[in-house]
Amino acid sequence: MLGVFSSSIVSPPEELVAAGCRTPSPKITSTALLNRFLETRASSVSVKVGDDVHLAYTHHNESALRPRSFAVKDEIFCLFEGALDNLGSLRQQYGLAKSANEVILVIEAYKALRDRAPYPPSHMVGHLEGNFAFIVYDKVTSTLFVASDQYGKVPLSWGITADGYVAFADDAELLKGACGKSLASFPQGCFFSTAVGELRSFENPKNKITAVPASEEEIWGATFKVEGPALFAATK
Repeated sequence: MLGVFSSSIVSPPEELVAAGCRTPSPKITSTALLNRFLETRASSVSVKVGDDVHLAYTHHNESALRPRSFAVKDEIFCLFEGALDNLGSLRQQYGLAKSANEVILVIEAYKALRDRAPYPPSHMVGHLEGNFAFIVYDKVTSTLFVASDQYGKVPLSWGITADGYVAFADDAELLKGACGKSLASFPQGCFFSTAVGELRSFENPKNKITAVPASEEEIWGATFKVEGPALFAATK
């Protein structure tokens, strides 16, 4: 899956900008990245939301344990990869039909987060049990919300393209060719929300997250790490 967002939606993370400046490397534009995705993946589907957001995915070569899905509801767009172990109980919690899958569940959970302020994002994501990574874009509020499970079982990377777009993908090699060293693995157990304005741990929401510059040999330009002892957030 691939999500590409202009600087009017999300400001490029300073740590990734710095990583690219320390070790300049070839990059391509967001349009070229999207075209590369569509050209190299069979049966790809691409969705453009206004002039600032592109989303794309394919079921080709997906893992049976980590299926990809896409849905739109009430102008909330969601790409989801993985599977939730507690989907049944979450359907009941959010009043959904038994046919509702993970991507619909995440949209409804996000709506509850948005509409029940001050509902903490860590509470919303912390209730999700299983292997997952998702990208939510709310067109109504121009809000981006991205998260990865606490074990990092579904790979997710983010980087900055040549024209300053922030890209998220489940294929690190795809982003490496587009973002150069302005690239990092999205940290497990964390979420990024433009409403909050920063990257945070949903397991340890009070712990600061820092970016450690990577060595020349690594694919990443930086590695994000949650500081301090683990103080797991309550999810029940």
